[in-house]
Amino acid sequence: MDFKKSNAPASTVTRNLRKIDGPTGNIYESIAIISRRANQISKTLKEELSNKLAEFASSTDNLEEIFENREQIEISKFYERLPKPHSVATQEFLDGRIYHRNPAREQQEGEDNA
Repeated sequence: MDFKKSNAPASTVTRNLRKIDGPTGNIYESIAIISRRANQISKTLKEELSNKLAEFASSTDNLEEIFENREQIEISKFYERLPKPHSVATQEFLDGRIYHRNPAREQQEGEDNA
């Protein structure tokens, strides 16, 4: 998934709790699913940013030789402007693009049908 092209809002948005708990029937389960996805997105973005900024790492650790690299600043600003991982995860959840299942519920439904 390309997070940079997400239609998630970049700022805070008030959400309707009924829309969030709709797919699972439980608000806490929905929030747990969203938080797990947000952690995945955050980890991916952090790795990507670290890899891009590693190209600019200097081999010397001298405080007197700190250079302002324009490309490095632009990359950092780009990532700062992206929607936050929780916004992207919430939008994906509401759009039905997150696969989730509850094995305990599936097992209980299997026992009820038997």
